[in-house]
Amino acid sequence: MSEQNSEEIRVYIGTYTHGDSEGIYVYRLNVSSGALEFESKATGVESPSFLALHPEHRYLYAVNAVREVDGVPSGCVSAFRISPDTGALTFLNRQLSGGPGPCHVSVDLTGRYVLVANYAGGSVAMLPIQSDGRLGEATDFVQHTGSSVNPDRQEGPHAHSINIDAGNRYAFAPDLGTDKILIYELDLDHGKLKPNSQPWVEVHAGAGPRHFDFHPSGRWAYAINELDSTMTAFDYDSSGGVLTEIESVPTLPDDFDGKSHCADVHVSASGKFVYGSNRGHDSIVIFAIDEHTGQLSLVGHESTQGEIPRNFAIDPTGTLLLAANQESDSVVTFWIDAETGELNPTGHVAEVPTPVCLKPIVIPSS
Repeated sequence: MSEQNSEEIRVYIGTYTHGDSEGIYVYRLNVSSGALEFESKATGVESPSFLALHPEHRYLYAVNAVREVDGVPSGCVSAFRISPDTGALTFLNRQLSGGPGPCHVSVDLTGRYVLVANYAGGSVAMLPIQSDGRLGEATDFVQHTGSSVNPDRQEGPHAHSINIDAGNRYAFAPDLGTDKILIYELDLDHGKLKPNSQPWVEVHAGAGPRHFDFHPSGRWAYAINELDSTMTAFDYDSSGGVLTEIESVPTLPDDFDGKSHCADVHVSASGKFVYGSNRGHDSIVIFAIDEHTGQLSLVGHESTQGEIPRNFAIDPTGTLLLAANQESDSVVTFWIDAETGELNPTGHVAEVPTPVCLKPIVIPSS
């Protein structure tokens, strides 16, 4: 059971619309019970899969995970206004993402730019946010190059996410196809992604880096690798945007011999634990983080009670973890043990068609 918590949380859920889903779903999360209650949905946009919130929570941005828009080989990014009263979404506009199959989006901490990673195109782009929340045309586009050892998945570049550090100075783009995390210096005056003095860091061959998260101290960062089910820990020098690998560890139990691929990674706000999702083993792996070295030690695995947990989130109070089971159309909530990091099911399951991304925010006080 959880201690009483007065915070009210709203959760935005991105989906694929090739099945029963109609768009982005909005739920209210009861932090005291772990229950999710449907509030509204935004329809009429195709596969708004991955989401990002404006830092002032006035707008939401979604990648439209398509390969072509009006005959152009590109996906797009859609902008929505968030109602301050109900949290409901109103579509504003969309812009091309610059490449096909966009899969991840983030917003810089000043709220001036959206950054997008195009998986199928193997590229990243930067789009300006206008004063009314709408998106302007891309001010920069960078095509990744290269390949790696997996002939089926690494025949070329596949940018899988783009993440900004706490100083809002550098962006990090794990590329599954090249086994590199590319590093860019953010030029917010000109809307450019400039190659950093350390332009990339390479993980081991065949790893397939996918998602990425920073430790709240800013000292370390963690990449989850899709193809070989590992997590890589890095030292982070924020003065120059430099990553140095510490170690890579497996995310699956030693006795598992099935097919599984990693998806998402999040560090707890306490900095004590890092979590990753395994699609196939259908679990959340839990690691404790050494407070001196940033190294990882396995705590355990918790079933997500569904199939293919593509994405998960930790609510802003740090009380609950929410797992999005893409293939079983469910979002399941778990209590987080603040001392051990272990997860315990709340017993609450929300039925959501093809959930891909979860973005929880604190509901503003009226």
